[in-house]
Amino acid sequence: MAGKVIITAALSGAGTFKNNNPAVPYSKEEFAEESAKCYKAGASMVHVHARLEDGMPTHDVDIIRATHDAIKEKTPELIVNLSSAVGMGKTAEQRIEQIIKIKPEMASLNTNTMNFGIVDRKSGTILIDYVFENTFTMLQNFGKSMEENGVKPEVELYDMGGLDNVILVMKQGFFTNPINFNFVWGVAGGQKFRPDAFVAMKNALPPNSNYTTCGVGNDEFPAIMQSCLMGGHMRVGLEDNVRTPTGEMAKGSYELVEWAVRVAEIMGREVATPDEAREIMGLKKR
Repeated sequence: MAGKVIITAALSGAGTFKNNNPAVPYSKEEFAEESAKCYKAGASMVHVHARLEDGMPTHDVDIIRATHDAIKEKTPELIVNLSSAVGMGKTAEQRIEQIIKIKPEMASLNTNTMNFGIVDRKSGTILIDYVFENTFTMLQNFGKSMEENGVKPEVELYDMGGLDNVILVMKQGFFTNPINFNFVWGVAGGQKFRPDAFVAMKNALPPNSNYTTCGVGNDEFPAIMQSCLMGGHMRVGLEDNVRTPTGEMAKGSYELVEWAVRVAEIMGREVATPDEAREIMGLKKR
């Protein structure tokens, strides 16, 4: 029987704004309040891209630290997972500096250079288009920096090539076990969710790995349901999707967490507490 399931709430991302859903947090106070709601709903971890006052993602260490600390002050139980992607156009130095200085319990580690955009799903019109740079050197240097500073990497996989990149770099021996992966489905430029592709990705993971999954837009709930069914973990939130499965605008990431809890109940999986999640993922509470 599968063990307990970890639910993560991705609160904002770099490309979701209040015009997409008014509940997207910008200020540290909004992040702290939304995180508390997500914890109450059943989340063990929140994934965070801090924002400027106008909502644009920022690499400013002081703003990110203030957001991180506001979440921990209001809900100290929660795991805070910071983004090393930050947002479009940031340099490698800007992306990793805040992780090294703030030292969150966990941070995202991206695995391959890829097209990354926002595309109108109905017309195919490209609205935002850029290249998301993640070279082998960045994968190596970011991963080493995280491990050396006691930050557990969450390894982001947008396709099978990203996994192969990680397996290659793993030979250097700096990753500590267990390695925690996140399957990301539905990004324009990445791989769309397909059940057979999910099974292939899961079966190709290194032994004793943990994995969770998230899906953009309509991919969110089919992806997390398959992950939960197969013994993996689930990520939901306004970074990935702004609507509930009924098509209604979500009241916040916390409402999507509530839906994930329902999925767990249907699948017969008990939801992990933050401390249980730490034990599963190999984290030490601070």
